[in-house]
Amino acid sequence: MAEAQQARVQSAVESMVQDLELNHIRKMQARMFHCSADCCERPGASMQQVHQCMERCHTPLAQAQGVVTGELERFQDRLARCTMHCNDKAKDSFDSGSKEPVVRAQLERCVSACVDEHLNLLPSMTRKLRDTLDSIGK
Repeated sequence: MAEAQQARVQSAVESMVQDLELNHIRKMQARMFHCSADCCERPGASMQQVHQCMERCHTPLAQAQGVVTGELERFQDRLARCTMHCNDKAKDSFDSGSKEPVVRAQLERCVSACVDEHLNLLPSMTRKLRDTLDSIGK
């Protein structure tokens, strides 16, 4: 993928992740630490009970991180498949006799269209992730 297109995607995804981290993940982390501290302050609890309590405190955050990671991986996979399709089309065009500058321009347009299409998916993906994180955090 062209560097400028890659930078556009990276910037948009980083912005989304920062928003999710700031407005959702940090709150979950704070709840996890408070919950874990409460576990440690139980004087009658055994070491195993404290450990199990802390594991329960960590579960929502681990689930949230897994959800975000999985969604980002699916996004990257879809974008990679789209750009691979562009590469295949460019190779076919080149093999059928098209000149390199023409093929390069077609490839750049195709990759740009892939990036635009996937950037347009980010708002709905962000809403979905926010909703999921909110439901996990309750």
